[in-house]
Amino acid sequence: MLNLVLFGPPGAGKGTQSEKLIEKYQLVHISTGDIFRAHIKNQTTLGQQVSQIIAEGNLVPDSITIAMLEEEIEKNPQATGFIFDGFPRTVAQAEALDQFLTSIGEQITGVVALDVTEEELTQRIAKRQEISGRADDAADKLKKRIEEYFGKTIHVLPYYEKQGKLAKVNGIGDIDTIFHSLTEIIDKY
Repeated sequence: MLNLVLFGPPGAGKGTQSEKLIEKYQLVHISTGDIFRAHIKNQTTLGQQVSQIIAEGNLVPDSITIAMLEEEIEKNPQATGFIFDGFPRTVAQAEALDQFLTSIGEQITGVVALDVTEEELTQRIAKRQEISGRADDAADKLKKRIEEYFGKTIHVLPYYEKQGKLAKVNGIGDIDTIFHSLTEIIDKY
């Protein structure tokens, strides 16, 4: 199985690149953001909890996130691989993901981080906010999400670097150029 983690701050292009990678490698996309939004849209009990947490710009607790992620993996027994988008966000989540994958005889194949400057992120998300109106893209929430990423989430990278699984790609520029850089790395797996 090809199990990839696509890493980067909010607005780095993870969603855009994930779509292209899914098509090329026939992977199942697991986006914690998409899962959360589906629960919110369907107004599940979990969705109501998550809605309030996200609206405040906070990260959803590990226990909720991991349980939902395991459920998504188990829903796809025929998968040839997964692409994890927006997860893991903490070292504890990375360890939990490794433990779960090991329990089903799998592991993370590689982690690719999209490097994007804070200035570029702010511009991209302002543009996305105009189009989508996503509550978590509002300026005050965005600032908090970017701070969360650079304050907490970025510390996951050394965890994977120690395992020899981390690669970095310049996330600024033409979408197809960035995609080509990603596929050069992934094809080596």
